[in-house]
Amino acid sequence: MSPLYTVRGPIDTAELGRTYMHEHVFVLSADTQQNYPEEWGDEDVRVADAISKLSALVAQGVRTIVDPTVVGLGRYIPRIQRIAEQVPGLNIIVATGLYTQDEVPYFFRHRGPGIGEGIPDPMVDLFVKDIEEGIADTGVHAGLLKCAIDQLGLTSGVERVMRAVAKAHHRTGVPIMVHTHPETRSGRHIQKILCEQEGVQPHRIVLSHSGDTDDVEHLTELAEAGFILGMDRFGINVETTFETRADTLIEMCRRGFADQMVLSHDAACYADWSEPSALAAFPQWNYLHLANDVLPYVRKRGVTEEQITAMLVDTPRRYFEGVARS
Repeated sequence: MSPLYTVRGPIDTAELGRTYMHEHVFVLSADTQQNYPEEWGDEDVRVADAISKLSALVAQGVRTIVDPTVVGLGRYIPRIQRIAEQVPGLNIIVATGLYTQDEVPYFFRHRGPGIGEGIPDPMVDLFVKDIEEGIADTGVHAGLLKCAIDQLGLTSGVERVMRAVAKAHHRTGVPIMVHTHPETRSGRHIQKILCEQEGVQPHRIVLSHSGDTDDVEHLTELAEAGFILGMDRFGINVETTFETRADTLIEMCRRGFADQMVLSHDAACYADWSEPSALAAFPQWNYLHLANDVLPYVRKRGVTEEQITAMLVDTPRRYFEGVARS
């Protein structure tokens, strides 16, 4: 198997340990940060805060986080490198791809298939370069691919990114993570485009934000199809509650799908959309909530240590190794 790349370099998948599969360090709008730097504040203060928060995560026994911050979410690898060097106990795996819920950025609208049928999509080569050669001039290789589909559904831009991600996956072998909107059952679009039409195996795909729904029949359908379910918004109690998220996780474990789920918070040290009024909705939006609150809750209700290890250790490792559920 090819090495698994982290911000500090390649590791063996055996070194992943306890893994949180969807955590951002920063989510930013580059234009806003550049033109209104007061919104970002002091760079050293932001970096020091991130180092402190991630160090606390390591102290809880977490060995790896996957940061799916890609183009469209403010990915800036030099800053992440600076932080990673100060948190040596933590592996940070970064992603390539493009985040849009609607159209592709203007940069791509007049390039590739946007201007004529049969023209190769330049996104594919850019994603492959991030994986095989490194991101910009940082030397940091992406360890997974990321795309998104939300309540707007399968727009032309969303479909185009999905297909580019699939082609980059086939060329490189790295797995895929998809931001999903389970309320509209977007997993069915993913199954059609990525799997049936583009030939990606479901066990190479994490369906992020699957815990946003309590429709366990739909989640069971996706798990039975072979997908990995990202139960990754613990602490974001918008349109649902902590108890609902946790009870859905418990029921999916009861149904035998612990080894097809991964856990995390979808947290960030700083997100430039998180104004004080928005933060009120996320009182527990931090990296420590899972270990402090979620795991004790589900243990008391029958989730076993073996199932917890499956979700936090075994399934992330299998995902990156490309091994299907036995």
